[in-house]
Amino acid sequence: MKKGLDVAAAEFLELASEQRLEILSRLYEQNLKVSTVAKEIEATVPEVFRNFERLVKAGLISKESDGSYSISTAGRLMYNQVSLVRFLSENKKYLQTHMFSDVSDKFLQRIGSLEGGQHLKGVVKVLEKWKEIYDNAESYIYNVLFEVPYTADFIEPIVKKIGQGIKLRSVFSNSAIVPNDRKQVFEKQGFKKFIEDGKVERRMKEDVKTIVILNEKEACVMFPASDDNPDVSEGFYSKDTGFHEWCLDYFTHCWDTAGPFREKMLEGK
Repeated sequence: MKKGLDVAAAEFLELASEQRLEILSRLYEQNLKVSTVAKEIEATVPEVFRNFERLVKAGLISKESDGSYSISTAGRLMYNQVSLVRFLSENKKYLQTHMFSDVSDKFLQRIGSLEGGQHLKGVVKVLEKWKEIYDNAESYIYNVLFEVPYTADFIEPIVKKIGQGIKLRSVFSNSAIVPNDRKQVFEKQGFKKFIEDGKVERRMKEDVKTIVILNEKEACVMFPASDDNPDVSEGFYSKDTGFHEWCLDYFTHCWDTAGPFREKMLEGK
């Protein structure tokens, strides 16, 4: 058996109880006594006390001098992983047809942050949220894109927002798919001037499979399908702080590791 798996299994066993998870959840917010928790969750004091003692023995909580209990650092870290389990459990069907091929381990370890996201199913619903994010932007719009949306319903809100002072940053795939009329739309809407003025910044990376769109308060992410191709027919959207932070950090990582934008890469496509 791989080293440490027996220890990990024992730790998971301590979390394999709805009541013990409930205790950790409540102690995560504040120190509480057994009687208080028992009353709040409508359980008997002896039953709750047994689970408190089990969590103390596991080193996940500790008893204070006033008789209340506090969650330990280990307890906080363990409880933080519950969001990962919930995300995986609630999205099993989605995960059967999608993958995280271009998402590095440091982001996979935080994938539970997406737990609060609304699952969007259907291209129309995804694109509606995409456009909402553009429409609602007050400070910035950040994109990591495989396809370049240069249709009027996408471009016009962006142009309006840039005129109001928002910052547009986009990371494009080297193999980005662009509409045939991209050049005409690009010139008509004055993007060349926006770029010259530093209001629009663009970079490129080798390949984009995971798509991210966000403004300063909401975000949407779409992971590639099981064939490893980008998929805009399903995704996740949220205004949740943790969700937004994950998407912003992912965009920043892509931006920092991307190369300069090369117009010729898109010519003829």
